[in-house]
Amino acid sequence: MQPSRSRALGLALVGLALVAAPTQASEPPAQPEVGGTVVLLHGLARSAKSMRRMASSLESTGYAVCNIDYPSTDHAIEVLAKDHVLPAIETCVADAEPVHFVTHSMGGIIVRYLATLDTAPVIGRVVMLGPPNAGSEVVDRIGDWAAFDKLNGPAGQQLGTDAESLPNQLGPATFEVGVIAGRRSINWINSTMIDGRDDGKVSVKSAQLEGMADFLILPVTHPMMMRSRRVIRETQHFLQHGKFGAEGE
Repeated sequence: MQPSRSRALGLALVGLALVAAPTQASEPPAQPEVGGTVVLLHGLARSAKSMRRMASSLESTGYAVCNIDYPSTDHAIEVLAKDHVLPAIETCVADAEPVHFVTHSMGGIIVRYLATLDTAPVIGRVVMLGPPNAGSEVVDRIGDWAAFDKLNGPAGQQLGTDAESLPNQLGPATFEVGVIAGRRSINWINSTMIDGRDDGKVSVKSAQLEGMADFLILPVTHPMMMRSRRVIRETQHFLQHGKFGAEGE
């Protein structure tokens, strides 16, 4: 009788193992974050038109997109953020939180300033394209020229590399951010004013931000990077995965 009981116990244990195994194997793998609301912010002296290709690509992959236009050359960055960008976000986004951002150039500085406001929405993932996170040497060199002031307004004057410039007063990132820097220039005059590799407006070094989650360098220029298909692919990858796909350097 004892062997029969042993065999019966063994069969029971095997049966339990066969029942339990499918339960463990049936758990699906974690999926990347997809969808949500993305706010697009253009750069200095540009308009929402410059972000249209980015907007269309993000919409085609399931994101709700708010491509915000704001008078970038009319006011200081603080005024642009509080009186123009923030109300536009509140109108467009409604109760959708957190809000993701894709920014070009000075648009990244506006998001960094928004992050300091109690009235700002919860910020999700952010992709910054060519941001002057440590300012631009071009502003240092020609910021006091009348022509520069006429073209770029009060906000342009705030983007120097000195310790008192607004970008250098905002501190490390307090949100999940990936930065894409360009290393090609179509403005050799500006590039002679900038130390190291640059995109014609911002150096690769100055684009970086303390606390950023990822950083990527691509062979693109400052004025056109937001239209680059490689940049758009990498932007989508970061929004979904919290990191870039490593197509650059």
